[in-house]
Order: sequence, then structure tokens, then C-alpha cells
Amino acid sequence: MWETPQARLALLELLVRGRLKRRQMQTDAFNVLDELPWTRATGRRDEIGLVEERRHELVSLLERSWPGWRGDWGELTERGLPPTPEGWAKLRDAHRAGQLPTLPARLNRRTAAALAAPHSKAALTTGRRAALGPAEATHDGTVRLRPPSGLVARSAAGAVDLSAVSNVLGEVAIGERAFLDGLTFEGEVRAVLLIENLGAWRDLPAPPGWLLVHVPGWDSTTVAHLFEQLPRTPVLHFGDLDPNGARIYHHLRERRPDLTWFVPDFWAEFIDSHGQQTQWPENLDLTHAPPWVRELAQRGLWLEQEAIVFDHRLIEALTSTARG
Repeated sequence: MWETPQARLALLELLVRGRLKRRQMQTDAFNVLDELPWTRATGRRDEIGLVEERRHELVSLLERSWPGWRGDWGELTERGLPPTPEGWAKLRDAHRAGQLPTLPARLNRRTAAALAAPHSKAALTTGRRAALGPAEATHDGTVRLRPPSGLVARSAAGAVDLSAVSNVLGEVAIGERAFLDGLTFEGEVRAVLLIENLGAWRDLPAPPGWLLVHVPGWDSTTVAHLFEQLPRTPVLHFGDLDPNGARIYHHLRERRPDLTWFVPDFWAEFIDSHGQQTQWPENLDLTHAPPWVRELAQRGLWLEQEAIVFDHRLIEALTSTARG
């Protein structure tokens, strides 16, 4: 019962504060203590108090379950931290911060969390980021591109013709750190098309001069760097017509406010033949969608983008939309 830090901290808080609040992560410990004769009701909801005459029994339990509690309590007090799970987490963060090795200028955010937080999936709080010093925590996402002819990427390391690379390798992938190191584009890009699904991105015939970018979901950190390189170029988003596709569009629009949702009118002809059942939330924002998409939502149907990739009207619809 008292093996976890959260449970032992419940004992410590009850001892030093004379009361204990119910917290989700300490529910089991709270319930056990609430049943013991050592505690009493305080008159406050979800709070128990210590019966002073039974203090020695609580101390005895602490000695058995947490032999070093006095030293840890002293360190919490010295740092001005409460004997709570939050205070304990900050104390452990402080210990980790004091043991950090010399760090490079950049490191992946998962590596940073593994060093400054309890584990690699933990949040990098403001305090944990501060412990990293000048080191920058990166997402290290990539953008997969089908570049137009003549598009060149340039950095301090040199220049490379992206279309030539794509002709050999089939595509170009650019990592976040390349953008952070100052990578820029040279050459004409008439428009950028963000494509949600891999098959549609790979198979869609690219209009001349267009940059096709695979953006599969919510991680928009790296594609935001791409936006910075093409501030005046029209950018369109092409995804599935389903609730998640609408959410992804709105998420990307936070990064690129002038983003156009590409929903060609001829796609409506596919509703009866290709529409699939789904449930659209009533509060989903479809302001930027054509009326027939709102009708699609009302009917509880969705359309996948792959169905129109080879439609002969697609290229003209793309170029017309980009022209505004």
C-alpha cells in the first residue's frame, strides 16, 4: 500500500500539516487513512485531519515505509516545497537538473525529457526547459516533398537541386533542424498543396510549378518552417472530407491563416457512389466548407480524397483555386 511515492507523501503531508486533501493520484492512500482511527473529519469536503493522540502511530508507519523520510522532508522544506506530489516532482526535477551532462546546442525533446523529466514521454515544463540551459529541444519532424522543377535548397553547407534529388530518390524529406540551421528555397513555386493521405500525395499528378507536401496529421511544427520560406505563395490543403480532416485543416490554419481548404465542387458528385457512414459533431466548424459539405455532414457521410486523385477535372480545379 505504501510503496509508491504518492502514498508515502500522503503520510508525510498528514503528519507535517495535520491534514490531508484528497487527490486523484493519492485516492487509495486517502481512503485507507480515512478509515483509520488516526484521522478525523475536518468539516471540509475531501479533507481529513490528524488525531494528535495517534501521531506516534503515523510516525511509526512512516519509519517503516520510508526510512529516509526525515532527510527528504528536510530537503523539501529547505527548497520551500510542500510535502505533496507536486512538491516532490519539483524536488526530483531539481535533482535531475543537478546531474545533467554537458548538452549540445540542440537535442530532441524526447531525449531532453528523459534527462530533465521522469521519462522521455513526460512534459517539458518551463522549469525543465530552463534546466537545459541554452540547449534547444527540437521536435525533429520531417516534411516529405514532391518538388517542382528548378527548386533549390540552400544552407551554409551548400546548395542542392531538390527536383534532381527527387528524380533519383522519388521524393525529398527535409528535417526540422535543416530549417533551424537556415535552409532557404530558391526558384519558382506557384503554389503549395498540403495533402493528408500518403497515397493521394504520392499519386496525384502535380500541376507544373507546384510543391506537393505530405502533412499526415497534427504535427505541424516542421511544416510551419516550410510556410516561413514561402510567405506569399498560395497554400492549399487537400484532405479527407470527414470530421478529422476538418479538424486538421483548422489546426493547420492556425499556422497559416491564409490557408485555403481545397474542396472542388465536382467532388459532390461522389457522395452517392462513394459516401461512407460516419458521425459529424454538431459543433464542428464548417464555415470555410461549401454548402454541400455541410449537407454531407448532415447526412452522416464522409468522402476519402483518393477517389478523385485521377479525375480529369482535378488539375483545373487546383489551378483555379490557387488563382483565387
